[in-house]
Amino acid sequence: MKLPPLKSLPVFVAVARCNSFSRAAEELAVTQSAVSHQIKQLENYLGEALFIRTGRYLQLTEQGRQYAEAVGSALRQVEMASEQLRGHERAQLRLSVFSSFAVRWLVPRLPDLQQAYPQLDLALEMSSEVPELSDRVADCFITVRPDSGAYSYDLLYTERLFPVCSQRFWQQVCQQGGLDPLSAGDNGEQLAAEALADFPLLSTHSIYNRTAGDWQAWFAAAGLAVPARARLQHFSHMLLALEAARYHQGIALTNDYMLSTRADSADFVRLPAHHVVTGDVFYFAWKSSRQQEASIQLLRRWLRQEAIESGLRGHLTT
Repeated sequence: MKLPPLKSLPVFVAVARCNSFSRAAEELAVTQSAVSHQIKQLENYLGEALFIRTGRYLQLTEQGRQYAEAVGSALRQVEMASEQLRGHERAQLRLSVFSSFAVRWLVPRLPDLQQAYPQLDLALEMSSEVPELSDRVADCFITVRPDSGAYSYDLLYTERLFPVCSQRFWQQVCQQGGLDPLSAGDNGEQLAAEALADFPLLSTHSIYNRTAGDWQAWFAAAGLAVPARARLQHFSHMLLALEAARYHQGIALTNDYMLSTRADSADFVRLPAHHVVTGDVFYFAWKSSRQQEASIQLLRRWLRQEAIESGLRGHLTT
């Protein structure tokens, strides 16, 4: 069996993950020169440059990226097999997850996960963008782009947006519209879409990546354009728009997981009006070659069950 310099492999994986010789050296508790030596030794053996060095910046070459994927996965398999034989059941997993999904849905549930599976050590990698599906980024992902053939996917949620406001603001809406705040919506009475334009509309740019895109889609679902009289206040993220709504600043569009379990969800009223499906579908994703890893399958089953119990998987098409 012809193998590369084995001591160099974990060093290479650390540098690829950290994208830095110095940070990798700190993580491995060795000197930076020792890291440089190991990388040079590996590159000499392979006959390929693994990194592009431009001044202070470090970047994997295409060959380096492919090698990091393969080597990183192989080393994790070796680690898991060794820990099982040693009787150490604790498993570490890095989960890349969107910030809003993490803050409003996942983090409040983590104590239940830790109690049920104390052997699972879950590290969250927060993402504001759709993450690159790569072992260098995380071991598993919550993503809206199931576009890598190397990964498997389990559906968690099909996103829909609906209007909400604070309890106090709801009183104002009812007073202006002549509605009974206690019974509105219970008997099927719906607010007309145009009526919402009489109030400040809190818009989230990141949902459709264009100004007022969320409200444009919501009104379009009712066959309307955004009324010219509508007053829109713009926010970069749904978390910000929802906070503004909580403080009585207007009506925001939000989704199911944002109001799932947080104690302050009772601060909000879902208006009796239609919803719109955004087209984003949330999946739990894991590398197919790591299908047999017990920790990934444990987390997969737990997330799926939580999505079912919280109603997210009940909203697949409506």
